[in-house]
Amino acid sequence: MQRTPDERFADLPDFPHEPHYREWEGLRLAHVDVGEGSTVVLLHGEPTWSFMWRKAITPLVEAGHRCIAPDLPGFGRSDKPADDWYTYDRLVAAVIALFEDLDLTDVTLVVHDWGGPIGLRVATTEIPERISRIVIMDSGLFTGHQKMGKNWQMFRDFIDAEPDMPIGMLVNGGSATDLSAEVVAAYEAPFPTVDHKGGARRLPALIPQSPDDPGAAEGRAAIAALTQESRPLLLLWADADTILPLEPTGRAMESTFPVSEPLHVIEGAGHFLAEDQGAVIGATIADWLARQA
Repeated sequence: MQRTPDERFADLPDFPHEPHYREWEGLRLAHVDVGEGSTVVLLHGEPTWSFMWRKAITPLVEAGHRCIAPDLPGFGRSDKPADDWYTYDRLVAAVIALFEDLDLTDVTLVVHDWGGPIGLRVATTEIPERISRIVIMDSGLFTGHQKMGKNWQMFRDFIDAEPDMPIGMLVNGGSATDLSAEVVAAYEAPFPTVDHKGGARRLPALIPQSPDDPGAAEGRAAIAALTQESRPLLLLWADADTILPLEPTGRAMESTFPVSEPLHVIEGAGHFLAEDQGAVIGATIADWLARQA
């Protein structure tokens, strides 16, 4: 198990929020908790951390919301177990523990990338009573039947060949904007050595490739629940995501799930749309929440 030194997180650009820590299953897990009001939980994916939400947090807090952005085990300021620790069930359990430890209720859950398979299962088949509204951003669920695109396969092949994966380069490559050196360094900050990158290496391998693989049945159950969803559901999708493209992936999500309004296309954004257009995303979610009141 690895713990990233605190000094790696000094002088993060536009991310002044102090971390809060909890102990869970022998790990120290981090989250930021900013603002007051109705709770919005923001779940990051692969290979990012809560830093990705910094631009979205500001308009949400200004609109009167409390924003909680956890670092999943293996990411951000949270402890980083070895590669073989990571399973879909454990990551789901870590998020459930966050909700239970902080006694979070009436939550708006926002998910991106791997935050989707984790968070949407939490919201549908695990603790739906704690979550009142759902926002999905360039994400989905894995069933074992899904077709993974060429860019994703290239990404997985690259990780298999390069265990010391260049996190900052990958985030920059998946963004529509050219990230500054300071922002790239912030995405690299949690991972000072190859041993800190077990979670980032492992998550792509957890995607079920057949209907019998671990996690596939749980994904199908979550999809079945979402198709019958009565809670407000918002879809945001980047116009230039090459990993999970708007056409067909985003539009398929829109046609499958009972969204409360048409999918919002986020212009000028790649897969890491909260990095590219975080302020727009935060304002869009805040406006949508005001319409739900």
